[in-house]
Amino acid sequence: CRFKQYRISYRLTQQQVAERVGLSVVTLSNFENGKLSNLTLANFLGLMRVLDRQEWVDKLLPEIPISAYEMDKLISKRKKRVRHEK
Repeated sequence: CRFKQYRISYRLTQQQVAERVGLSVVTLSNFENGKLSNLTLANFLGLMRVLDRQEWVDKLLPEIPISAYEMDKLISKRKKRVRHEK
């Protein structure tokens, strides 16, 4: 598991990571060994925070583009040119 490689490169023990995230060492070990299938998003984000890798999550969840409905509202608010008849 890549997380384990990162954890080791940061010289963190499973105990240290588990305490910072609020997981048990067994849960973390199961995650690192691919045996955990129900890790919550909150715990996953906590693991990314421990490694200072929040930007990875930003890449997975980019900014939501403006919807067609919102774009229509913006366009209709623009002032329209008024033509005066001669």
